[in-house]
Amino acid sequence: MNALFRKTMISSACMLALGLAGSANAISLIQAYQAALKNDPQHRAAIADNVSGQEYRVIGRSALLPQVQYSYSTANNMGESIVPDSLGRQRLSNLDYRSTSKGVTIRQTLFNVDAYARFKQGQTQTKLSDAQFDVRTKDLMVRVITAYADAKYAEDQLRLYQAQRDSYLEQKLVNDKLFQKGEGTKTDMLETQSKLDVAEAFVLEATDNLFNARNSLASLVGTEVTQLDGLQDNFNVGGLLQGDFEYWKTTTEKNNAELTAAQLALEIADQDILKSRAGHAPRLDLNANYNRGKSETVATQTQDNNIRSLGVQLVIPIYSGGYVNAVSKQAVAQKEKARAEVDGTRNKVMNELRKQFNLVKSSVAKMDALQKSVASSTVLVEATKQSIKGGVRINLDLLNAQQQLVTAQRDLAQARYSYLIGFIKLKATAGVANLDDLHTLSGLFASN
Repeated sequence: MNALFRKTMISSACMLALGLAGSANAISLIQAYQAALKNDPQHRAAIADNVSGQEYRVIGRSALLPQVQYSYSTANNMGESIVPDSLGRQRLSNLDYRSTSKGVTIRQTLFNVDAYARFKQGQTQTKLSDAQFDVRTKDLMVRVITAYADAKYAEDQLRLYQAQRDSYLEQKLVNDKLFQKGEGTKTDMLETQSKLDVAEAFVLEATDNLFNARNSLASLVGTEVTQLDGLQDNFNVGGLLQGDFEYWKTTTEKNNAELTAAQLALEIADQDILKSRAGHAPRLDLNANYNRGKSETVATQTQDNNIRSLGVQLVIPIYSGGYVNAVSKQAVAQKEKARAEVDGTRNKVMNELRKQFNLVKSSVAKMDALQKSVASSTVLVEATKQSIKGGVRINLDLLNAQQQLVTAQRDLAQARYSYLIGFIKLKATAGVANLDDLHTLSGLFASN
């Protein structure tokens, strides 16, 4: 019996530790999401990626805008000149002088297929970055509600297993007293002890699960979590899900950011083909130059020259060793790959949509059935207690009834949290999850 009480004290101490400073570290679902927006490493990385992706538009446009270059050079030139004089004698002359040159060059593309393709590709790559950021933002919503629900479910499990353990302990004390009076049996004591040992193991396991679940949530929100809001007693999701599957399918095709990203990747592959084939296209540029040189050569070492020029340059590629044909074939193959990935993404998204839609729809009926199961199991426990007093039922019947009640309560809690997760996953898959949805789900919780 001492060992049993030691186990009970250990689990109680763990639960107390989990609840310490609860008010100081209490966090609602909305607060958890707001904290994750600031602290979640994955989301911070997504923000940085998106900031980087915005520059693709500028990079692509740059090839169509004027290119201006300034140059400056200076040098000390040293040399000698041997020149015969009028008598035929060789005379040595010093040619040391300093030369300088500076100039400005402006080049404006007039016709360049490669530059135009890069311009279009830069715009598409920025849109792709936005779509990918949208995917990761909605993923954060899913991860927050999942971590929050997992932590709260772990709390509920621990509470249920503790209540079950305590009821078995109370039953064991009753069995011991009855046995001492000669009214109980050794079998009753052993049955209860067996159930009690298993229940204690469940409590310890649930305590570990709660620590782990809270740590997972803390890694998202960036702070220790010791208290969460609980589901309201009148938890009701009636009317939360609107529309049939066809409605959600149409919504997904219009709004899912993964599908959008896949389509944009296909457009980028198209532009890669245009870029690769530009190697056979002529290029026409407008060039303007201004150059000022002082003593640039031996012949002009005493001159200061200003030269201005304006003209066009036409380049017609003729042969590049097969390079252009090779990269063009690669680009075409990459486009086919991108097209296949669009189909694969659509299949994956629609399968996930169907899965979450069915889960949410079936969860409503499942929760209703489990709610009735909890009610009937509660009545069964009380009825079994009365039947034992009348000699109709035995000790094992009560233990089984109590276990059935805890199982029904646990399954009901799990079904409720699964519904919440399924609902936000459904809306995220459809591409329409937003902060209002989190406020709606947060409204199903109540502060402790």
